[in-house]
Amino acid sequence: MKALFKKAVRRLLAGRLMAEFQADYAGAQEVQRTLLAQYIAMRDWPVGKLPRFSDVGFQKYSQFEEDGILLFLFALIGTASRKVVEVCAGDGQECMAANLIINHGWKGYLFDGDDSDVAKGRDFFARRKTLLLDQPEYRKAWITAENINQLLSEIGAEGEVDLFSLDIDGMDYWVWQAVERIQPRVCVFETVNYIPSDLALTARYSPDFNMLNKQGLEQYYRGASTLAMVKLSREKGYRLIGAHRHGFNCIFMKNGVGEEYFPEVTVQQCHDNDITRQGQASLWPQIRQFDWQPV
Repeated sequence: MKALFKKAVRRLLAGRLMAEFQADYAGAQEVQRTLLAQYIAMRDWPVGKLPRFSDVGFQKYSQFEEDGILLFLFALIGTASRKVVEVCAGDGQECMAANLIINHGWKGYLFDGDDSDVAKGRDFFARRKTLLLDQPEYRKAWITAENINQLLSEIGAEGEVDLFSLDIDGMDYWVWQAVERIQPRVCVFETVNYIPSDLALTARYSPDFNMLNKQGLEQYYRGASTLAMVKLSREKGYRLIGAHRHGFNCIFMKNGVGEEYFPEVTVQQCHDNDITRQGQASLWPQIRQFDWQPV
């Protein structure tokens, strides 16, 4: 097993993390701990020598490769609270928080608006051996700009948290704008990357907005453009530091945290991928007529 660890680390440091490692080895807690130690050793490296997000990404519980990216960036910047808040965590088996909770001992505060998903999520975490004595808080709630701060207080999530993940396929901009009770160090937001890079647009606010009630192309009228979330995050003291390989799950970091490792990047850099280009070329012309609000 040690030989496998060393082989995986060598490939990582060379920027060639293989697909079989991502799929088979990265989920093992002991391998992740080995990677974590190697990343911590990189803290003295020049920024230009550090691996890119595309080199370190892997998927265990995240939808894409965010599990690996988050492991990497928290190794470099360290942790303050080891707390993660996720809004719209589904059934817990595919979300940003699960790997940190299960494999790294973080405290989780999770929300979802579906009763069935919350029940499945609670059962999923209850069956994890590493969480025998410390289950995450998991609440059923329909999140709005009006109730987000009260819900955070009720669940016990206040003050500094290391990670805040928001992906509600609707009023994301307005909920993030309203958040006051927590001060995240890192945020992951799903943005609407099929909106062109130079447009700051969001779906207009409606507390009862539900994308699942829409039909056809109207289902794409939701969320906010990447530039809209960048502008709002700047106002709240955060900078864009990158995205996953498809360009819509974007990562923001609090100013004053990790600036020596993660400088600000542009929306265009995050949108420099085939999925984003295809969406902007083919989908955006069909939905641009919807009632997007400039911000």
